[in-house]
Amino acid sequence: MMDKTFDHAAVEGRIAQVWEDAGAFRAGRPERTDAKPYTIMIPPPNVTGSLHMGHALNNTLQDVLCRFERMRGRDVLWQPGMDHAGIATQMVVERKLAADGRPSRREMGREAFLEEVWAWKEESGGAIVNQLKRLGASCDWSRERFTMDEGLSKAVLKVFVELYRQGLLYKDKRLVNWDPKFQTAISDLEVQQVETKGNLWHFRYPIEGEGGRFITVATTRPETMLGDTAVAVHPEDERYADLVGKFAILPLVGRRIPIVADEYSDPEKGTGAVKITPAHDFNDFEVGKRNNLRIVNVFDRSAHVAIAENEDFLVNAAPEPETMALHGLDRFEARKRVVEMMEARELLAEITPNVHAVPHGDRSGVVVEPYLTDQWFVNVKPLAERALGAVKDGRTRFVPENWEKTYFQWLENIEPWCVSRQLWWGHQIPAWYDEEGNVYVAYDEAEAQAQAREKHGHDVALTRDEDVLDTWFSSALWPFSTLGWPDETPEVARYYPTNTLVTGFDIIFFWVARMMMAGLHFMDEVPFDTVYIHALVRDEKGAKMSKSKGNVIDPLSLVDQFGADALRFTLVAMAAQGRDIKLAVSRVEGYRNFSTKIWNAARFAEMNGCVRVAGYDPKAVTQPLNVWALSECARAFADVTEALEAFRFNDAAAAAYRFTWNVFCDWYLELSKPVLQGEDGPAKDETRATAAFLIDQLCKLLHPFMPFITEELWAAKGAEGPARDEPVLALAAWPDHAALLDEAAEAEIGFVVDLISEIRSARSETGVPGSAQVPLVLVSPSAQTKARVEAWSDMIRRLARASEITVAESAPKASAFLVVRGESAALPLQGVVDIAAERARLAKEDGKLAGDEAKSRAKLDNPAFLANAKEEVVEEMRERLDETLARRAKIAEALARLQA
Repeated sequence: MMDKTFDHAAVEGRIAQVWEDAGAFRAGRPERTDAKPYTIMIPPPNVTGSLHMGHALNNTLQDVLCRFERMRGRDVLWQPGMDHAGIATQMVVERKLAADGRPSRREMGREAFLEEVWAWKEESGGAIVNQLKRLGASCDWSRERFTMDEGLSKAVLKVFVELYRQGLLYKDKRLVNWDPKFQTAISDLEVQQVETKGNLWHFRYPIEGEGGRFITVATTRPETMLGDTAVAVHPEDERYADLVGKFAILPLVGRRIPIVADEYSDPEKGTGAVKITPAHDFNDFEVGKRNNLRIVNVFDRSAHVAIAENEDFLVNAAPEPETMALHGLDRFEARKRVVEMMEARELLAEITPNVHAVPHGDRSGVVVEPYLTDQWFVNVKPLAERALGAVKDGRTRFVPENWEKTYFQWLENIEPWCVSRQLWWGHQIPAWYDEEGNVYVAYDEAEAQAQAREKHGHDVALTRDEDVLDTWFSSALWPFSTLGWPDETPEVARYYPTNTLVTGFDIIFFWVARMMMAGLHFMDEVPFDTVYIHALVRDEKGAKMSKSKGNVIDPLSLVDQFGADALRFTLVAMAAQGRDIKLAVSRVEGYRNFSTKIWNAARFAEMNGCVRVAGYDPKAVTQPLNVWALSECARAFADVTEALEAFRFNDAAAAAYRFTWNVFCDWYLELSKPVLQGEDGPAKDETRATAAFLIDQLCKLLHPFMPFITEELWAAKGAEGPARDEPVLALAAWPDHAALLDEAAEAEIGFVVDLISEIRSARSETGVPGSAQVPLVLVSPSAQTKARVEAWSDMIRRLARASEITVAESAPKASAFLVVRGESAALPLQGVVDIAAERARLAKEDGKLAGDEAKSRAKLDNPAFLANAKEEVVEEMRERLDETLARRAKIAEALARLQA
């Protein structure tokens, strides 16, 4: 006997154990050795991470695909694993050491610190794995990988050495994003642009040899002027035409700096003249290369002023003593001093308020500096050309297709990739240096020693590069390194290339493009055939979730409250291509109620003797209601299959929901009550067996979306009737019910369902009291329609609250008019509803809505509103307009009924 209610908290852990005991998610199951493989590589979460709503969406969509393809008989590998998250993990462990009052990283040394990190990883890292299991993720957990494990480290080593030997990897001095707190280069993805209220300081630079003449530049970073090596003006800016080729004297420093013509300078912005500091600005660095400018770095690794004994700074300069006193100051303290010094010399023209984006390290929270350092780079241009070609020729496609543009834009404008990081946690760069600075890249120190010995003729002392590789370097190899490459493993042969990658738009370049480049370069094949890009999960008002706003929704709290199935179904049902999800807790609660509906329907069937029957053949049923329900079931499977194959997750969920709630729970069980609760006989037996069969089918249909309740229901129903061939639903076959489609049954029962629905809608729209019994008049019906209504008259009267059903040549006066599948009917409302009053009420409501529509359109047609309003406010206004239009359409329909 089924429990009275479905208790997700009691069920989910037990069901997870059932799957584990059955090895349900293992790739390469013996019975599937000849099956076509289907592979998804999980975007590896950080080892420091915990489940957030983006993870919940991303992994739910992957799980839907994996469960669907597993049920379709494919040999599914959903490869799990974690990223070592260099900077994040190092930060966590350093904080822990400080909190415990233990020596710092540098005090204990590299080897001891790395032992601490590994210990933390084993004890506390990877909590997200268990959180993903709570969500129902059907990964092959026996194959879990880690980007720092032995196998993946071997792959990273091979790729670095091979790229170096191919001339694609080299060391160079270039600008990078520099985090002064962690003292390391960081990737663009680790930089957050923070809108900041600051100033523009307008400085006057004297023109050499022209006493009293100045060129005025504007800057948001006065402290960087110490490293200026030019002033740039636009070639067509007539104001400065006579100054091009001359020199300005850099105040406080006394350095002659040329005035150059360069299109980077915008005549419409500021003064039209721009100070050029190649060592401290990415754009200035490019201007410097074009104009052969000197590069002067005036900061140290902590972003303190470093000008004493700085040859680049001192050459051809005559700094004032007060300027040299800036040495050692923090950059922001130096900013104040520079401004004060310029003002004292009457070289500060003006200060204007300026709101601008300032880059911050996402982990450290400090302002990031463009910083000139020696780093390792990969020349990815040749690799990018192949990655571009693979998408252009269709070997890999993006869904939605519009994300191809983002991919193309990144790769067509690609710059060398800085792959080195000044950290200790990560893959240490396999490069060794002799005392002269010669570099030897090798698989190990012995090979490096052999290279050095060949160069020098004798052994020399070597020192290993202390830097580690960017974490994206190892994750770029994820689709094949996790399968055992560079060894020629059976897994590489079987599961590469993979099928679908599910990920967010923000890492199209950082991860997707790099996997494409690495896969084509080292495997000579694309790593995946499809990249599905999902949208963002926002709060219910459309705002991005953030801790500072206090609108973050914790997925695990929703799982605790409503169950994993409810959260999963909510996310899938709202995952329309290209549209962000506006998540309200009430939606999750609503789908928890859907779970309750399913459970109650199964209990109702159980209490009415609906038990699985040996040898039941759905193609042999004869009762029209059963034939109709089976046909609708076949239609639902076809619709879900088609939608999932096209990655229309929301359409798939809608089709499954419609069959389960509307067809089975609402209509089929309701229409079958007279049979189930009537006399015994063949019709009752067939209906009972059909109901039990349909419960099995809806379990299969819903399983990819709601695995826990369906597996529990599958087990509960498996205890009834004959033994199952498929004891675990996760391994059950996805059925093909095409033979059950029956248009005649749909025409008959579908008409009855639509007629009842239309009557209910008309009653609601025209204000008929719920308790009122209203006659139904068929207006000149066809013989077929008349026969259908007569056959189902008792059911129609009961469910539509019809006092009687009659036939007439025309609709009575004062009726609500209905059209159902081309047939006409009417509800006489004389004496039931005050027609004139109801028309007046509807007209008044429509008038108010017309005003609301006009206001919404006025705002949405206003370019200023669209430009200045927050994204969520604009979206809310669009939704308000849609709701207004939908309600006005309903009112128009109601008025048309009453006027007809």
